[in-house]
Amino acid sequence: MLNKCLVGGLWFFFIAASPLLAQEINLERQQQLTHIVKQDCGSCHGMTLKGGLGTPLLPEDLANKSIEFLSYTIINGRPTTAMPPWREILTEQEATWIAQQLKLGSFNDK
Repeated sequence: MLNKCLVGGLWFFFIAASPLLAQEINLERQQQLTHIVKQDCGSCHGMTLKGGLGTPLLPEDLANKSIEFLSYTIINGRPTTAMPPWREILTEQEATWIAQQLKLGSFNDK
């Protein structure tokens, strides 16, 4: 019982803290990450992120995907697909920030 409470508490802390950790990325790096998403991700997912070779990255298309799943996919890529791993140029924190922004639609031109 104690183990379940401990694991549950740690899981809650991780989930609750992850958005806070991602927000610690400075403004200059956020701008660089935005450029990466629009140019590099956009080259496959479409310049407006509405899809292309890769799937659409609009909030409605990502609604059933967790931030953790998206972040993992960004860092590790998708084997047997054209989605490359980005771990060489992005930290997990940066991938989480990108995933959060994708779900919010922050990269979509309004």
